[in-house]
Amino acid sequence: MNIFRRLLPTKVGFKKSKNSCNARGFCSIHSSPDCVVQVHSSEQEVIIALGSNVGNRLQNFDEALHLMKKSGIQITRHACLYETAPAYVTDQPRFLNSAVRGVTKLGPHELLGVLKKIEKDMGRTTGIRYGPRPIDLDILFYGKFKIHSEILDVPHERIWERPFVVAPLIDLLGSDIDSDTVACWHSFSKHSGDLFELWEKLGGESLVGRNGMKRVLPVGNNLWDWSSKTSVMGILNLTPDSFSDGGKYLSVEAAVSQVRLMLSEGADIIDFGAQSTRPNASKISVEEELDRLIPVIEAVNKMPEVEGKLLSVDTFYSDVASDAVKNGVHLVNDVSGGRLDSNMHSVVAALRVPFITMHMRGDPSSMQNPENLQYNDVCKDVAFELYERLKEAELAGIPAWRLIIDPGIGFSKNTEHNLDILTGLTTIRSEIARRSLALSRAPLLIGPSRKRFLGEVCARPAADERDPATVAAVTTGVLNGANIVRVHNVRYNAYALRLCDALLERKRYA
Repeated sequence: MNIFRRLLPTKVGFKKSKNSCNARGFCSIHSSPDCVVQVHSSEQEVIIALGSNVGNRLQNFDEALHLMKKSGIQITRHACLYETAPAYVTDQPRFLNSAVRGVTKLGPHELLGVLKKIEKDMGRTTGIRYGPRPIDLDILFYGKFKIHSEILDVPHERIWERPFVVAPLIDLLGSDIDSDTVACWHSFSKHSGDLFELWEKLGGESLVGRNGMKRVLPVGNNLWDWSSKTSVMGILNLTPDSFSDGGKYLSVEAAVSQVRLMLSEGADIIDFGAQSTRPNASKISVEEELDRLIPVIEAVNKMPEVEGKLLSVDTFYSDVASDAVKNGVHLVNDVSGGRLDSNMHSVVAALRVPFITMHMRGDPSSMQNPENLQYNDVCKDVAFELYERLKEAELAGIPAWRLIIDPGIGFSKNTEHNLDILTGLTTIRSEIARRSLALSRAPLLIGPSRKRFLGEVCARPAADERDPATVAAVTTGVLNGANIVRVHNVRYNAYALRLCDALLERKRYA
């Protein structure tokens, strides 16, 4: 039994309370200072908004999520992360805003008390209304209930006028309405339509990137607005057996020279791979992978040219990911999406770095087996399987705002599948959006560079002869929604991306 209890001094009774359920299936609760309202229930699904503009804003979010979990709130979904201009009181620092969806056995006033204690423990004090604060936690929805008391209104009274609240709220839904509770939330909108129509009336996606609101991904010490330009990830294979350039960068000196070249040609990210994931590749040990990897990362971090750039590690071992991040790497890129190491998600969650989740069936030694190449509709099937991996990561504690999507071109795909994915990226996003809008809005990475399907289409059996086809594949992917491209030849692809970004900019403001 859950007890909906006011936190002010009370005496038990129902004489001044009114509970009413309407035809839409939600319940209204009105309480007064001398009553306790009891409702028989198990756990309730809730949405809680987060805001911060004092101190280390992202660290404040991480700490608040940790304390919420300790206090009996099981977080199941995270919205995207937004940096927004302050509202109402404008002479203060910019805010980070987001929201989480979860379940709890706490009653609504009990939940309110927990959130207020977290705010206090994190240093929030009484100040000007809408003024600066290290953390702000608000209950947006509580089950199917509308609640009105002297200290709590659910839905929160000013949701409907605040884009910085509605944007993350929408992220926590899917375009499909998958439960009676979600249907109730839509019905709470004060506008004639549902929450999606409310968001559109406020301005919808046109607000993001303008009017003081940016959707960002925290990486390193920065908030990355990946929509401002397409990013180039340069590939550095520290392996003797990679399909394109295996053996070329085994020495630290050769590796550093190649990094310097890629940075000079426009790379935004360097992706270090010390284990081959080509078809039929055999696994090497954690120790061997680290022996190849760490000396190069240490040397690259001493380069002045790397200032302001991002470093990524391409590995499916959690121990390698952990050591690489401790040595200065900013992102973890896992071709298995966490499926080849059961500790990967929990390790990355603790490291608090972005996680690139790629689609692959099996492992590199088995991914091209006939059973792994069977799809009904490759874009829809990849989207569903990617969503499952993303949800596993999110439930393990990696927020949606730290996830990056990779549909895995060349991994468990034949030539036709790869072509369909390049032209079907919008389908992959929309299929993920049916279940989670936040996950569908994550940055999308593609890696077609020099892969076999390009050789088959263009009759170029040698990998290093496939750069022109790579440029065409990258261009197709970016014009269909890719945000990051992973390539061997940075120079040619960087030029192509400039043109793609110019075309997209013209289209956006046409």
